Amino acid sequence: MADRKDDFESIRQIHTVLVLHFLEGMKQSEIARKLNLSTSKVNRLITQGRRLGMVKIAVESPFQRLVDLETALVEATSLTESVVAPTISGNPDTNLQQVGRAAANLLLQSLRDGDVIAITGGKAVSAVVDNLTPERAFKVTVVPLTGGVQGKYYTDVNHLATQLAERLGGSTLLVHAPLFAESQEQRDMLMAMSSVKEVFDLARSASVALVGIGSIQPPASSYYDLHPLPNPEREMLVSSGAVGEFLAHLIREDGSLADYPLNSRLVALDPQELARCPCTIGVAAGPEKVQPIHAALNGDYLDSLILDEKTAEAVLKTMGSVQNVA
Repeated sequence: MADRKDDFESIRQIHTVLVLHFLEGMKQSEIARKLNLSTSKVNRLITQGRRLGMVKIAVESPFQRLVDLETALVEATSLTESVVAPTISGNPDTNLQQVGRAAANLLLQSLRDGDVIAITGGKAVSAVVDNLTPERAFKVTVVPLTGGVQGKYYTDVNHLATQLAERLGGSTLLVHAPLFAESQEQRDMLMAMSSVKEVFDLARSASVALVGIGSIQPPASSYYDLHPLPNPEREMLVSSGAVGEFLAHLIREDGSLADYPLNSRLVALDPQELARCPCTIGVAAGPEKVQPIHAALNGDYLDSLILDEKTAEAVLKTMGSVQNVA
């Protein structure tokens, strides 16, 4: 009987300490003074309480729906991480900036001094660059994953690479070659040039890749800013089995490269060459990106994915996983 009384007193003391520490937020030294105990005794009681299973911590987010979507995406795919931002209805540009901010934060968390960052062009990557606010400079090197198309701020990957390097305090190496060669032979020649080869070899060894995921659905797709096509050819392209663009390559629903002549003329890394990159971050937002995202996931091209809530829901629906999210 005495043993049970001793047990009760011991457990009650542990309970009192746990309540003061975890619920009332008191420091161990404050608890020691309040209960006339040594700080080491308070520490032992807390450790004992944990060991006895008396401490159960629940961390909840006011955006639990978004957290659930992130978990569902990781469970349904080969992703190691997903970030879902709230969808801002009726304003695609503002929505993209919101996703860009989330991606910028993830990128900053992923970076280490000495890293090589390889990037594509595109509106989403541009939104990431616009929203970068590092607290310190990073000794990184930024390189393009593709040749460039001049004309619009987001199609010129050299411009984006330079901007990204400047914001991070790093340096850059640029690809002085067009995205589309006039023939496969010219493409091979450009890829073999020492100045181009040096940059792409560095891109192949990148620690982090930041990539957009493109739609080819006419008429709004920015893919046609890279390669203008008349409407009949755009519709034929869609009907040929291509569903999206990744590293400027047209890809099918299963993630494989589409049998389209333009793919053989690209001055760019092959999507499969990103497999050795330990952290490939994909960024996309909007309903037109659902099919392309699904294709990129099927191709196992991404380690992390940042997108908005409505797009995440639609992607999960294409995978039959939306029922897993309350």
